[in-house]
Amino acid sequence: MKIILASDHGGTNLRKEIASLLDELEIQYEDIGCDCAGSVDYPDYGIPAAERVANGEFDKGILICGTGIGMSISANKVKGIRAALVHDLFSAKATREHNDSNVLCMGERVIGPGLAIEIVRTWVSTEYEGGRHANRVGKIAEYENK
Repeated sequence: MKIILASDHGGTNLRKEIASLLDELEIQYEDIGCDCAGSVDYPDYGIPAAERVANGEFDKGILICGTGIGMSISANKVKGIRAALVHDLFSAKATREHNDSNVLCMGERVIGPGLAIEIVRTWVSTEYEGGRHANRVGKIAEYENK
């Protein structure tokens, strides 16, 4: 599994915690920042990361901003991306099993690092169930291709 990891200024600390977890889990990743002290725009990081998942360079992406909302909106503008804003373990599992999410979005100002770590552990280890869910996910892809 290859993951692309990105944040804006509001998610830098949590992104670094997640990078440490990915190291521990021996999951290959690329961290594309940001590493700046000043304010930056989340689409400048979220969209390029999502594009790299959509084009197959990475299997999944993890995007973090202050709330996770901006990153999820930005990522979901990219064709082929199913970005899920997650702040609890049930949703982390369900979005993989039922929605085949390929981008996880979280907010550093919403959850602490302990919960975020457990969300990432759950999300990366949960498989898509397919079956009855495949038709639903397929309808999204069909709409994108109109």
